[in-house]
Amino acid sequence: MTGAALAFTSLYLAAGALTPLLVVYKQQWEFPPSLLTLAFAVYAIGFLAAVLTLGSLSDHVGRRPVLVGALVIQLASNVLFLVAPDVGWVIAGRVVQGVASGAATAAFTAALVELAPPNKKRLGAILGSVGLTGGLGVGSLLAGLAIQLTPTASSLIFTVLIILTILGAVVVVLSPETMTRTPGALRSMVPHVAIPPAARKEFGAAAPVVAAVWMLAGLSGGLAPSMVRSVFHLDSGLLNGLAGFIAPAVSAVIGLSFGRVNPQRAMTIGSYASIVGAIGIIGGVFAGSLAIMIIGQAIAGVGFGASFTAALRLIFVLAAAHQRAGVVGGIYVVSYVAFGVPIVIEGQLAGPLGEVPAVVCYTALTVLLALISLVAQIRIKRRAWSKPA
Repeated sequence: MTGAALAFTSLYLAAGALTPLLVVYKQQWEFPPSLLTLAFAVYAIGFLAAVLTLGSLSDHVGRRPVLVGALVIQLASNVLFLVAPDVGWVIAGRVVQGVASGAATAAFTAALVELAPPNKKRLGAILGSVGLTGGLGVGSLLAGLAIQLTPTASSLIFTVLIILTILGAVVVVLSPETMTRTPGALRSMVPHVAIPPAARKEFGAAAPVVAAVWMLAGLSGGLAPSMVRSVFHLDSGLLNGLAGFIAPAVSAVIGLSFGRVNPQRAMTIGSYASIVGAIGIIGGVFAGSLAIMIIGQAIAGVGFGASFTAALRLIFVLAAAHQRAGVVGGIYVVSYVAFGVPIVIEGQLAGPLGEVPAVVCYTALTVLLALISLVAQIRIKRRAWSKPA
């Protein structure tokens, strides 16, 4: 189980490593901010396409073939990054990287639970959760440290990641298969997005804040490291990595610690935290204080960890077992569209408007979305209270 967890984490270490490296590539190849945000956001396209078509495949063909295939794709993306001569190769590598992560996430999460000893099944689920967000944060921080300490950071990072990916594939090949093959593999690859009537009110109330926290995650990964240099005028790979580390690291801790908090309460806390975090980020920009911006990112991480976990818990219980795949598809669509599309638009606006005004518009939209969710949640609570009367 430990080896599988490390293999899973290596996928997100690679995704997180690109966060500070994109700033280096921008300086090295002198491309506009719009290409930086595009290179960050196309990951979401690959991920969403893969998770909607391949997310259930391991239930039919087994965990091991899907995981080995995903790790081979991940290996290809790392090689693309290693030899990239320009940003076009990086964009292609990000799409391929997204496909690898999307194909592997559901299968790895299930395999970790299935490989865990009978008395440690919850640990398997925890490792799956921490591996995703923790890998993103740690990958960003370690890459930032490498940039700070060596002039050949990109080569070093992707050589190490290639080795980790190969070791991960070996671990998966040597691990026992935990799923019996069943028919229906081709049918499972047809994208399925459907919210059952019983879950639509809760989904509609949660969707805006889910979009908001994923937009803030996109800001932390795609914009914050670049802003360290362009807005705060600090030339530090380590600070770039820290800017990409703080939000996913905090969200991982909060997601775990809020597991037993009432989901409606967690959703409310998450919504308020995302609003305060967004205000803190833009407040730091206006005050010229990187410390305030990073504190805002940390609070936004609280919002992500609390509200996204709560949304899953609130919506899943309202869907029957055979409806949950469609619900997962709906949540993924909201999440990764919010993660990718707005930040590309922000990159396009940064040229004519300026970077700070574009970031203000971006964060203002996240505040508006979180407020919409708060109002919707309050209405749902009032209806629930009025029913007994």
